[in-house]
Amino acid sequence: MLSRVAAVAALLALPLTSPAAAAPAEVLPLADAVAALPAAAESRDGYSRDAFRHWVDADRDSCNTRMEVLIAESLVEPTVGADCRVTAGEWLSYYDGVTVTTPGGLDIDHMVPLAEAWDSGASAWTPERREAYANDLDADRSLVAVTARTNRSKADKDPAEWLPPAAGAHCTYTVDWVATKLRWGLTVDDTERAALADLAAGCDDTVEYEPAP
Repeated sequence: MLSRVAAVAALLALPLTSPAAAAPAEVLPLADAVAALPAAAESRDGYSRDAFRHWVDADRDSCNTRMEVLIAESLVEPTVGADCRVTAGEWLSYYDGVTVTTPGGLDIDHMVPLAEAWDSGASAWTPERREAYANDLDADRSLVAVTARTNRSKADKDPAEWLPPAAGAHCTYTVDWVATKLRWGLTVDDTERAALADLAAGCDDTVEYEPAP
């Protein structure tokens, strides 16, 4: 997983996806990326958070997904103890611009929440693909360490319902959201697309993403 320190510190910078994915990167102006999102009505029928197995140790290096994100996003060398337990570091929660030095104050946010992913197409995926989505370390925008307060305020809301409290983070957040949906082929409904289009109109950004394998 690539570090998104530069993007977090600047709040407005566009983080880069990993070059390791097999599919070539796509680059689109933000407004065009919003227009490229497939459309479908949402349905939460049958959703369970347990359908997305997460915080696994996919590469068997003793660090689960949460710890991998904390290590990658710390602005300083983190303190890592036995069993890859991160006990200290320094993180900038770009949603609200708050600096955190104890990992207990952080949640690892799924950029597109698990329930929203289910609504947007993941209900038809295999359990293995849902697990890959929930632990996506190959695109640094998929998972982000943020204050527990902002993550819980966001909950499962899309950008029509919630935006980061730091106004300077709105363009980065919109790029990250759209890139994640495009990466995983997730859909949007009409209300969500309208909100994203309004946000894109105020941002001079491009979206770079690699389709998930």
